[in-house]
This record gives sequence, structure tokens and C-alpha cells, in this order.
Amino acid sequence: MEWWHWAVLGLLLAGLEILTPGGFYLIFFGLGGLAVALLSFLGIAGPLWMQLLLFSLFSIVSLALFRNPLLRMMQRKTGLSAQVDKLVGELATPKEAIAAGAVGKAELRGTTWTARNGGTQIIPAGHRCRVKQVDGLVITIEPE
Repeated sequence: MEWWHWAVLGLLLAGLEILTPGGFYLIFFGLGGLAVALLSFLGIAGPLWMQLLLFSLFSIVSLALFRNPLLRMMQRKTGLSAQVDKLVGELATPKEAIAAGAVGKAELRGTTWTARNGGTQIIPAGHRCRVKQVDGLVITIEPE
């Protein structure tokens, strides 16, 4: 394969990592493709079978060596999952009336959140509610 084929494959795999949720897998295969592209460009990658072997080795070794430390580093820096989980059970106040199953705005800890009414009745503005679930940046609330 030409060196630029490997470069395109590596960039494509690295780009797909952005679209896949929580894994950090494809990035290492992308880096393997880019490493083989560099070796192929320099003329030292050898025939196709050697390039495929190098791609596999680079990808799997980098995955095995760097994925867990990278995940630990990312979790340490964000620490969001533990903080978000603490929101369940907190009190929130809708800023507007929210119909059953609908989405509106609610105030929680002094910040405006997107809130989904998890109950079966309309929640009037200003009514105290409990956070039942957190899904990304959307809280599910029910009247207290």
C-alpha cells in the first residue's frame, strides 16, 4: 500500500474516535496507521504483509500500554461523573411550567439546567422538585 493510504486510514480512524462514545480504542488504531504511513514514506515499511503486521503491532501495543493511563488521566482531570451523580436527590426549581414528559429550564444549585418533567402532571414554575436522574446535561425532575 502507498504511504498516503495508511495516512488516510490513520486519520479516518482517529477522526472516528470523536464520534464514538467513551472508549479510546480507535485513536490507537489511527496512530498505528499513521506510524505505518511514516515508515512507508521513509521506505522502510517493507511489503504489504509487513505493513499489516506493523499496523497490528503498533495499534495493539499502544492500546495496551497507553489506554488505561490515558483514561485515568482524563477522569482525574474532569472528575465530572462523581459530581454529576451527587445531583440526584437535590432540589431544583423550574423557571417555567413544564408539561409531563416535556423539557424546560430549571434552576439547580444556582445554575440553569435543561430539565425534563419525569412526572405525569404539569410542574408549575417555582414549584420545588427533586432530581431523579441526570443524563448528560439534562436533569429529570419530579414534584416533591
